Amino acid sequence: MSDVADLATAAGGADARAGLRATLALRRLAEALEAAQVANARRQGWSWQEIADALEVTRQAVHKKYAGRLPAPGSREG
Repeated sequence: MSDVADLATAAGGADARAGLRATLALRRLAEALEAAQVANARRQGWSWQEIADALEVTRQAVHKKYAGRLPAPGSREG
């Protein structure tokens, strides 16, 4: 399963094994997308508070999750 639509269908289906595997794959995809967009926002100079507001979490939560994993704002890394 790699197509997002197929994963969504499987996640909502009656087959528990396929549904759980699809749910895991979708969670991993969502985490990767979030990390990429947090890095993008930081490169564009967004504050942790602005990112937290967009994600509807606390500044502390987003900072704790990503601060050590991302380059500093304005960096060309990442």
